[in-house]
Amino acid sequence: DTTTSAWWLQFGNEVVGYWPTSLFSYLADSASKIEWGGEVLNYASGGQHTTTQMGSGHFPKEGFGKASYIKNIQIVDGSNNLIAPIGVSTFAPQSNCYNVRMGNNNVWGNYIYYGGPGRNPNCP
Repeated sequence: DTTTSAWWLQFGNEVVGYWPTSLFSYLADSASKIEWGGEVLNYASGGQHTTTQMGSGHFPKEGFGKASYIKNIQIVDGSNNLIAPIGVSTFAPQSNCYNVRMGNNNVWGNYIYYGGPGRNPNCP
């Protein structure tokens, strides 16, 4: 078989990321977990949380125009169809530093707002 497979990230009609499956041999046929969002490395230098912001630096509760978001979240099922993800949950281990909020509507489909400022009065 000479078919070349790949994982790609698409924004609208434009592919913005591409990864050949040779980089993901353990994901050749399927995945058991998919994650969306942001991540910040925190060494807690001097016993304080990092001032590195996630996303726009605004919390999800600030909503559109402030918080970072990912919209129209879909996955490809075993029949190569785009479907809404199932069994979705959120995880924000330091919610006073960064947080996440998910939702669904007719315009954006499944979406998340995420991010935060990092160190702040509630996140020492």
